[in-house]
Amino acid sequence: MNWLTDFFGDPANWSGPSGIPVRLLEHVEFSVAAFVLALVVAIPLGLLAGHTGRGGVLVVGAANAARALPTLGLVVLIVLLVGVGTTWPVLVPLVALAIPPILVNTYEGVRGVDADLRDAAYGMGLRGGQVLVKVAVPVALPLILLGLRLAAIQVVATATVAAYVGLGGLGRFIIDGLATKDFPSAIGGAVLVAGLALIVQLAFSLLQRVAVSPGVSRRVTVR
Repeated sequence: MNWLTDFFGDPANWSGPSGIPVRLLEHVEFSVAAFVLALVVAIPLGLLAGHTGRGGVLVVGAANAARALPTLGLVVLIVLLVGVGTTWPVLVPLVALAIPPILVNTYEGVRGVDADLRDAAYGMGLRGGQVLVKVAVPVALPLILLGLRLAAIQVVATATVAAYVGLGGLGRFIIDGLATKDFPSAIGGAVLVAGLALIVQLAFSLLQRVAVSPGVSRRVTVR
């Protein structure tokens, strides 16, 4: 507890380019950029594969393969390929980490929509794209949001690897603290990362309450 007091109670840790606000903003920037890139890739692929029923084996297989990639090893590989001074060594591993849960949950959510609901929608005159948007996605939304939440939490927790390639973020407190045996800094950085992850968890819980229809929520709960 004294270490936390030493870290958070030190005014020097709250100002300057290495202060908590700046490092927190850098961490959020890395995380948001990686999360958005993963969304752009995974959501369309998941919707398309789930709605058409084609490429499901490929989708799941590719996602599982991406999960097996070692994040830190991928960071080192990208650094060797493109060098330092760019954010790609961090963004590429984080995007690879975020895509699998989003892709698989989107695919499984849309693919698992009751066939009777689809048939009823087609019977009402809706076409393929309309059925996807107006029927499949709303029903699959709880599972899709679960994938988004898992991806966001993983990205926030893993964005500390930016410190390994000389970039900023909350990982600087952890990596630099361990390197210099400044344990209050290392523990304080870990607490900040954990706190940010909890905020993300809470934000997605609130989003699910607002975005998911109560009828769909009850249906998922019953299942």
